[in-house]
Order: sequence, then structure tokens, then C-alpha cells
Amino acid sequence: MSSHATSTIFVIGGTGAQGMPIVRALVADKKYSVRVLTRDAASPRAQALLALGNVSILEGSFADEDVLREGFRGCDGAFINIDGFNTGEKTETYWAIRSYEIAIEEGIKFFVYGNLDYALKKSGYDSRFRTGHYDGKGRMAEWVLFQNEKNRDRMGAAVFTSGPYIEMVISPLTPMTPSIEDGVVTWRVPLGEGAVPHVALEDCGFYVRWLFDHPERANGMDLEVAIEHMTYADMAAAFEKVTGHPAQYIDTDLETYWNSPDLKGIADHPAGYNADPNDKSTMSFRDNFTGFWNVWKHGIITRDYALLDEIHPNRIRSAEEWFRREDQLGRELGKGSLWERVQPENWSMDSAVLKSSADFRTGKL
Repeated sequence: MSSHATSTIFVIGGTGAQGMPIVRALVADKKYSVRVLTRDAASPRAQALLALGNVSILEGSFADEDVLREGFRGCDGAFINIDGFNTGEKTETYWAIRSYEIAIEEGIKFFVYGNLDYALKKSGYDSRFRTGHYDGKGRMAEWVLFQNEKNRDRMGAAVFTSGPYIEMVISPLTPMTPSIEDGVVTWRVPLGEGAVPHVALEDCGFYVRWLFDHPERANGMDLEVAIEHMTYADMAAAFEKVTGHPAQYIDTDLETYWNSPDLKGIADHPAGYNADPNDKSTMSFRDNFTGFWNVWKHGIITRDYALLDEIHPNRIRSAEEWFRREDQLGRELGKGSLWERVQPENWSMDSAVLKSSADFRTGKL
């Protein structure tokens, strides 16, 4: 593609856990301005982005072609991260395709697709690893890169592949929310001796900014990121080392995991809360996250950490490093220490890192 300095970026997913730091990184030095699509312009998250400067808000749904055209028009870059837990896998597939097609029609010059690993394919199409909210994005990432083989000179494209946020291990209402058992911070999850390539939201902002800053190199790239492949025994040890309070990981079988008080009530609901529960394509929360834990337990996903070191020399490289940063940041922001923040009595809706959790899985499509 010809050299192009992207200046105005349309963002879908900007008020989500990943989107917030990405928007912050894009506008940090005012090189870029950002137009953020949100279903609720008055929400605290939307207003926090607006306060950054160089941010404008467009209210509407990504599931609306007129809104998509309005969002893309006048922009030359796009970061598209559709909330699969809102749409469900089937609907996300359609709107990911239309987002790309409308973006190219409206003159976008560089398109970044927010992605997750195509776990089913990477497992050799073994349904034990079928994870709807991962596979739904992974299929579309491959489709975007395939389209880019023909369209790369008209609209460059890159894929940004993230993973489970490490912030989820200290947040309420996630699949790996800890409990406090006899004064010990405890993660009971069905991971065995597997490892999770957790990502740090802070670093997501850096990586996506890098893609827009380096369009010639990024064009056609799938940038797969993580902190490290993190066992939960090591993660618990890191938490204990940083906080001075005891922590443990207890491997849990799937039946026990799904019968836990926090998950039992949601297990058989659709993973995508706006998906039709009577549609045979709709995965339940239980089936979706059973595949999710199997992926990490059996080491299906890899990362090129040497490449990440090259792109982001100051990236976060370990659980201990992240816990130290987060403990200090929490104290500076008046949230308290990490130990205080994982106490259930200190949790509020502001503690929930996932937007779907903060919205109680009731957001509009």
C-alpha cells in the first residue's frame, strides 16, 4: 500500500475493557482523532473517553448500516472490535463482514480488526476446544486477511489478536474471579497444569497504536499478543509475593466449576446474551467456556514473544510485573491495594472490568 498517515479513526468497541486503553493510546499525543461508536453517549465510559480530547461520540448500533456509514465517513482509519457477548457468534459474523465491506466503500485507508484466536482450527477442528466467542472472531480475521490479499492497496488491513485480560483475575463477574477462603485468595478453575496467555489492557493500547503508526509493515499482519503463558500456580505465587498475603490455585473439575454459586445460574444461558436461545447455532455459556478452559489446559495457543519484545520493548512480561504495577496504580487512584480490591465486600459495578458484566448482560444490540 502507498504510505498513508492515518489521522481520524472510527472505533467500534471503544467503551469496552480493551477499547478504553486503545482510545487513550490513540489520542495520547493528539496525532490521531477518534470517533467512538456507543449505544449510550451519556454512559460514564463514553463520557470518560470524550473528556480525553480529540474524541467524538457517535450514538448508535454497529448492527445498522446507516450508522456504520456515518461512522466510517470522513475517517481514514478504523478499529473494529465487535462485542460477541452482546451479539452472539452468528450475528457477529454478519456484522464483521459488513463492517469491512462498508469501510472499504467509504474510503477507509487502514482497517484493524479486533480478534481472538480461531481456537477450533488451531486445535485441528476438535470440538472439545470449540469456543464460540473466540472462533466467531477468528474466522472473520482470516476472512479479513484473505480480502486484504486483493484489496491491500485500496485499504490496508491488520488483525489484532488479544486474549483473556489479566485484569479479569482480580475482577468480579468473570470466568476466573477469585474467592477468599480462610483468608487466602483462591482461584478455582479447570486449568490443570495448563497456562493462559493473559494480556494486559495497558499493552493493548500500545500494540494497536503501533499498527496504525506502521501501516506498511502492519498491512496483512496478524499481531498476536500476550504477557506470557501463565500457569495459575505461578500467578498465585506472584500475587502472594507482591501483596504479602496468601494466594492459591486449586485445579477444579468442570462439573464442580459449573456448579459453583457464581456460575450455576448463568451456565445454560446463551453466551451471547442477545442471541436467540432457540437457535441451534447459539452456544450456552457452559459450552462456550468449557471449550475456553480446554484450550488453555491443553496448550492449543502459541505466541511469538520475541516479536512482541521487538515491537514493544517495554511490554509487561510477567504476572509479578503486572501485579506490582496494578497494586501501585490502585493505591494512587484511591482504589486500595490489590489485597483490598479482591475482597468481595469492596466490589462494586465499577470493579467489573468487562463491559458486559458492568451492564449485567443487558446492553442493546
